[in-house]
Amino acid sequence: MPPDLPLLAFDTSAAHCAAALVLRGVILAQTREDMAKGQSERLMPMIESMLTGAGLCWRDLGAVAVGVGPGNFTGIRISVAAARGLALGLGVPAVGVTGLEVLAFGATGRNRVALPAPRGAFYLQDFDGENAITEPFDATLDNPNLWPADPSVGMIGDWPETAKVLRPDTDARLRALAHLGVRHVANGAHLPKPFYMRAADAAPPSDPPPVILDL
Repeated sequence: MPPDLPLLAFDTSAAHCAAALVLRGVILAQTREDMAKGQSERLMPMIESMLTGAGLCWRDLGAVAVGVGPGNFTGIRISVAAARGLALGLGVPAVGVTGLEVLAFGATGRNRVALPAPRGAFYLQDFDGENAITEPFDATLDNPNLWPADPSVGMIGDWPETAKVLRPDTDARLRALAHLGVRHVANGAHLPKPFYMRAADAAPPSDPPPVILDL
């Protein structure tokens, strides 16, 4: 990625469309719209409007970073497909950043980060500073593994209400996604792919497929 070209970061893994531009460690622009559905129609026009406002066009981009989850199954697929399409069309690298990495960005010491999961559960991962020290896992409120066993371990993210939780706001998370994207590009990360903790709730039909006859 050339150092004089900006990186585009965007995310639709939750009930929003969010995007940002970063160049040489400075956020040039960022935008966010809350929406429970319709991200596939809104994402690209929103990005194009942000680029125009910053005096840029698609060809000015040097790389793309995308939030890959965990989160909304369909939303993740929308943004990952968009990122891979942009990378192919523009001839630039594209990388994925997990929401758990985003929460640990800039952290120090030992922390457990949390994102909401379906059915009242939480997606969790332990970090030492910004370095993951466990694989992601999930737990429910009645599971003792939800809470850090060591009281000195910090808690970051979308935890149930407790006094010691650090909750980065949506703008901070978007900026973290952009900065982590630059770092992943520099480290030669591979093309993004959805990061799912579990399979989608929808299941393929149980009926056998129709028989195709050769006529």
